[in-house]
Amino acid sequence: MSTSSSKLIILDRDGVINEDSDDYVKSVDEWIPLPGSLEAIALLNQAGYQIAIATNQSGLSRGYFTINDLHAMHSKMEALLKPLGGRIDSIFFCPHQDAHQCDCRKPAPGLMKEIALRYKKTDSIKPLTGTPIVGDSLRDLQAGVALGATPHLVLTGKGEKTLAKGNLPDGTQIHADLLAFANALLEDKA
Repeated sequence: MSTSSSKLIILDRDGVINEDSDDYVKSVDEWIPLPGSLEAIALLNQAGYQIAIATNQSGLSRGYFTINDLHAMHSKMEALLKPLGGRIDSIFFCPHQDAHQCDCRKPAPGLMKEIALRYKKTDSIKPLTGTPIVGDSLRDLQAGVALGATPHLVLTGKGEKTLAKGNLPDGTQIHADLLAFANALLEDKA
């Protein structure tokens, strides 16, 4: 398995790949893929991209679900991707709440630093330069942009509210959903 980052894409999870909930996605039954999201991941994989997920999961420290529940959600995602020819290369998550003031909860760049290390992007101050980060909230984009990633906002999940609030990082590209992002990226690379 190559750990080259030139073909890496970082995705948020809730609101990008699966339905989001203000009450948290707490179980495998509540983990429901958004239309076209799994197909988008498969398309990107088939074009040679590795997919890393960076997700805040404070429901763990709040006691809303367990680590086993989280793994079951991710196993469901992998099982649904497999027949489509898709896969997730790695999943990075922060279990903390804002009050914990950790370095891994987005918008802090801790998860992005871990991803940069995993994919051996340690060659500069902004090791994720040129790597797309796709999210539905400002904090998703800010975390990636801190290390040079290229921001992409999807309008699923909290995306429409995020767009309406404004103050997006410079150069943020807007997409209807993850499939629209994938199609735009692959069309641009063609």
